[in-house]
Amino acid sequence: MLKWCLFVLSISPLIASVASAQDADELSKQLANPIASLISVPLQNNFDMGAGPEDDGFAYTLNIQPVIPVSLNGEWNVISRTILPVGYRDYTPGGDVSGLGDVTQSLFFSPKAPTAGGLIWGIGPVLLVPTATDDFLGSGKWGAGPTGVALVQKGEWTVGALANHVWSYAGEDDRSEVNSTYVQPFVSYSLGHGRSVSVNTETTYDWVSEKWTVPVNLGFSQVMKIGEQPVSFQIGGKYYAEAPEGGPAWGLRTTITLLFPKK
Repeated sequence: MLKWCLFVLSISPLIASVASAQDADELSKQLANPIASLISVPLQNNFDMGAGPEDDGFAYTLNIQPVIPVSLNGEWNVISRTILPVGYRDYTPGGDVSGLGDVTQSLFFSPKAPTAGGLIWGIGPVLLVPTATDDFLGSGKWGAGPTGVALVQKGEWTVGALANHVWSYAGEDDRSEVNSTYVQPFVSYSLGHGRSVSVNTETTYDWVSEKWTVPVNLGFSQVMKIGEQPVSFQIGGKYYAEAPEGGPAWGLRTTITLLFPKK
């Protein structure tokens, strides 16, 4: 009996380590899915360089992006995804500006189970709310439109795309109308032990100005626990393959995501 107890004690840290790694991998996989049934609060820091009329401007944006899934019934979820930007720009005509940007609120109605072919999908409305505290940080317009996401998760891979289109319908009369398409194809690969690498583009086409903005993001993520709190850390680089005149050329991104898995 004593030998058996000593054996159990000797392997218990290994069992805990394996279980922890499996939990981290599962959380990492859920994070790669924009409409997973997982409450999360990403705090995304974007540092963009090479902007402004002299190509030497700096922009910082903190995107606070809570994701909250709600069960409608045994078959359907609705997933709320909010983006609240807090920004700083040092290259505006009036000098440095900082403050809130416009809020983007999306709702995705999604089946709880993937299709027979493994497709995970969701559709719903997107709303643009003019909360910006400075004209340079927002559109001054209310907007709305459709949004959707589709992805497949096979083994270590997650491949999919998220898209929306927003038209303005009210707001300040002296501001330009909003007519914008956003497309975000993404690929993520799990490295095990809660680690993953990902690449995406966050492409926007402005139909009013007929301008493209195409940042390409490459990131590395690690899921871990701080005390009892699961957290994901991400760091990566950003290259603007296309940007309007005065837009940034490259940047860095770091993200801290608080995770609240179901008990």
